[in-house]
Amino acid sequence: MKILLSGGGTGGHVYPALALMRRIQEVDPTAEFLYVGTEKGLESRIVKDYGIPFASVEIKGFKRSLSLDTFKTIQLFISSIKQAKKIVKNFQPDVVIGTGGYVCAPVVYAASKLGIPSVIHEQNSVAGITNKFLARYVTKIAICFEEAKNDFAKYAEKVVFTGNPRAQEVSNVQKKAALEAYNLDSEKPTVLIFGGSRGAKRINDAFIEALPMLATKDYQVLMVTGDVHYEKIKNQLTQINNDKFNVSVVSYISNMPEVFTTVSLVVSRSGATTLAELTALGLPSVLIPSPYVTNDHQTKNAESLVNKQAATLIKETELTGESLVQTLDELMLNPEMRQEMAGNAKQSGMPFASDTLIEVINQIVKK
Repeated sequence: MKILLSGGGTGGHVYPALALMRRIQEVDPTAEFLYVGTEKGLESRIVKDYGIPFASVEIKGFKRSLSLDTFKTIQLFISSIKQAKKIVKNFQPDVVIGTGGYVCAPVVYAASKLGIPSVIHEQNSVAGITNKFLARYVTKIAICFEEAKNDFAKYAEKVVFTGNPRAQEVSNVQKKAALEAYNLDSEKPTVLIFGGSRGAKRINDAFIEALPMLATKDYQVLMVTGDVHYEKIKNQLTQINNDKFNVSVVSYISNMPEVFTTVSLVVSRSGATTLAELTALGLPSVLIPSPYVTNDHQTKNAESLVNKQAATLIKETELTGESLVQTLDELMLNPEMRQEMAGNAKQSGMPFASDTLIEVINQIVKK
């Protein structure tokens, strides 16, 4: 089978595509892939690092206000469709899969006009503008949150709940004594706090404020700061009395899924990929949605888990050192509550997301 993948802009669009690709390679080693993105997007670096054939189109996202730039963007979009059609015709895929980001629009649209089966994958509880546009043209619409159905109500017959392919990858991760690498005790209850790959200033600031209180706790804390804030927070840690050695600060964790398997609670943003991983592993969480994302979709993502009693939510505007410690104490000193949340998270997870999506692909290719 020849499969064309397209998705870009952020890791949240790229990593699910790569997770799906890796699973397809496991079940069908003869499968051929082409990834289409933009040269300026994150995908150009990530995909090329994996050694996957990569083609690019020139396009940029639409601004929500009308301006001269809008008309230039429309011209670029029309041009990108021609580029995409040429790429699709040359590769001749059996199916085209779009995982979000504006680069998907010309690629998936071109595929539909050429009569090639196509799937869009929506990771969030609120559909992105690109997937809303493509919904009428594609063969199937794969979603990860039931709430996303509302955005595709006109095309309900196309919608299938698959989950996020990253969930299946992390569900197979074996538990290891990963905490020892961070000078923490693998046998002690541990909180992992992180704000995404680059860190989150508000979460880091709340952590600094909370540090003197956290250093007195019987539970451990592993804090991932991101590169920008690391030195500042590391210096703060050296200035407090941490006789218990229960707080560890690092700038980045490369083996995050392995660390997930060893912790008791996670504090994080509520991006779609993170939530897919947490639910696949059945991890309780304290979610602090980023208010800086389109349509406030991280809050909607978080509310989906809160409503299932699998997570607790702290609004960024209400986040302080005191509110953080209070929330952590409520959960870390109540293992029964954590266990109940963990069970609810596990029930929300989709540990066979890639296989479900592969079934959808096989069905539309055979038609």
